[in-house]
Amino acid sequence: MTDFENPDYYINRELGLLAFNSRVLELAQDKRMPLLERLRFLCISSSNLDEFFEVRVGSLKQQQLLDIYACGADGLMPGEALKRIAELSKNLVEQQYSLLNKVMIPALKKEGIHFARRTHWDDVQRQWLSDYFDNELMPLLSPFGLDPAHPFPNVINKSLNFITELDGTDAFGRKIRAAIVQAPRTLPRIIRLPADIAPSENTFVFLSSILHAFIDRLFPGMTVDGCYQFRVTRNSNMYVDEEEIDDLLKAMKGELPHRNFGAAVRLEVADHCSETSFRYLQKHFELDDQDVYQVDGPVNLNRLMKVIDLIDKPKLRFAPFMPGSTHAIKKVGGNIFKAIRHRDILSHYPYQSFNTMLKLLDQAAKDDDVLAIKLTLYRAGENSAL
Repeated sequence: MTDFENPDYYINRELGLLAFNSRVLELAQDKRMPLLERLRFLCISSSNLDEFFEVRVGSLKQQQLLDIYACGADGLMPGEALKRIAELSKNLVEQQYSLLNKVMIPALKKEGIHFARRTHWDDVQRQWLSDYFDNELMPLLSPFGLDPAHPFPNVINKSLNFITELDGTDAFGRKIRAAIVQAPRTLPRIIRLPADIAPSENTFVFLSSILHAFIDRLFPGMTVDGCYQFRVTRNSNMYVDEEEIDDLLKAMKGELPHRNFGAAVRLEVADHCSETSFRYLQKHFELDDQDVYQVDGPVNLNRLMKVIDLIDKPKLRFAPFMPGSTHAIKKVGGNIFKAIRHRDILSHYPYQSFNTMLKLLDQAAKDDDVLAIKLTLYRAGENSAL
C-alpha cells in the first residue's frame, strides 16, 4: 500500500518555483529565440527571482524569526529550505550574469546595440556624460555620511544604492570614512548616448557606470577610495489578521507603505566590493553569508527591459501575433449569452482575444437579469479596460 505521508513523493513549493524560473532562464539561453526576446526572458527570470525572495523567502525567514518550525509534506524545515534555496539561487544568478556578459552583450553588439562601459568611453563621450551627471543627476543626489551622529539611512526595497569609502574631511571639518548615495527611482537606469558621439543610435550607458565615474563630485575636498553598488530585497508580505480588523481595505492600505521597509532577506553587491564595505552592509542588514549575492554587472537585471522598448529592430523580436476570435459567438452576432445557451465556450488566452471577456462583462453589466458579476483577477495590464 502506498504511503502518502512519505516526503519523497512531494516537491518543496519553493524549490519548485526555482525550478520553474530555471526553465524561464533556459528560454533566454535558447539560440532559436530572437535576440531581444532572449533578453526579455533574462529580465523576466530576474524579476521572478525578486518576487520569490520578497514573498517566499520572506515567509520562511518570518517562520524562523517566530520559531515556527513546521514543515510541509516534503519534509523540509524552514532552515533546510533556506539553505537549499541559497545554493540553487546563487547558481541561477551566476548563470544570469554569465549569459549577459559572455553571450547577450557580444551578440547585441553584432546587431549594432552597444553598452558603453566607463573604461571604454572616449573623451567626447566622457564629456557628454560629465555634463549629464552635473545637470541631470547631481541635483537629485544627496549623500548620507556614516558616523555616530548620522545613522544608516532607510534603504527602500530593491532600490539602487552606492556605498563609498572616503578619506579626508567634509565641508564641516568632520572626518567621514564612508557614505551612502541613493539613486532616486525617478532616474533612468539606462541612458542612451546621442548617435553622433556613439558607434550606433542604439548605444546605452548604465546609470551605475555614470555614478561610479563622477561620484567624487559629491564629496569636495575628499578622496573616494571605493564606490560599490548594492541593492537590498525586503520581506514584502503583508501581515493582516482579517478576523481582528473592521475595515480590510483600510488595513491593507496601511500595510502597503511598510512593504518597502520590511526585514532584509537578500543583499546584492558588486563583485569587486571591498571586504570592509561588504561586511559592513551584511552586518547592518543582519544577513548571513548565504543571503549575500555578489554580481558581475548591474544589481537589477530587470532594468534592461527598458532597452527592449527603446530598440526598433523587428527582426530581433517575435513576429506580431493576432489572437483569434471565438467563432461560436460570431455566429450569433456577438451575443455571448445567446451563444452559451447552446453550449459551453472555452476561451484560451492569449491565443484567443481577451475581447471576449470584456464583451461578457459589458453585456452582463447592461443585463437587468444579472444580479452580480464575480471573477478572479490575477493581474491587469497598465491600460486594461478592466
